[in-house]
Amino acid sequence: MSTRGLLRTLSGVCLAWAIANAGAIARAAELPRPSPDFAVNMVGGQQIQVSQYKGKVCALAFILTTCPHCQKTVGFLSTMQKEYGPRGFQVLASAIEDMAAMNVPDFINRFQPPFPVGFNNQNAVQEYLQHPVILRLLMPQVVFIDRQGTIRAQYAGDDKFFIDDQEKHLREQIEALLKEAPAPHKRR
Repeated sequence: MSTRGLLRTLSGVCLAWAIANAGAIARAAELPRPSPDFAVNMVGGQQIQVSQYKGKVCALAFILTTCPHCQKTVGFLSTMQKEYGPRGFQVLASAIEDMAAMNVPDFINRFQPPFPVGFNNQNAVQEYLQHPVILRLLMPQVVFIDRQGTIRAQYAGDDKFFIDDQEKHLREQIEALLKEAPAPHKRR
């Protein structure tokens, strides 16, 4: 078989697979769903587990430190951390670019976020987000987790959530989750 024939065959197989699996590839993440116990790596070697914020409303932001859209989102979340933090709101951010471990300290110095900012590799983030690896991951990505540890919403960088009045949408999501009653304490 010639190289050209082999390429045509492979192209046909790939196209057939993509058509057969189009629904699975484009499927949105399941919502609501329990938040896996995701760990964000911090500069200095520590890790912060998302589960340590159970009982609080949490926004987990996945960013690129050099992305202007991500920087804008971090700015809004910084304001909201200060405003809603006393009511039980917590932001946690994770940079996912290749050199994130080196870029995070400068990002923190430059933007002074009042919440932890760490880093993760993109594969771990895509798995957490239930984002198909075959599709491009558009940044930023923000996940909202309720007080019980359930992911209630998540938004990708190209979502209308970020384009049309992002600050308003962030506030609405945070306020709706903060209004929900905390889970009742179980007696032992």
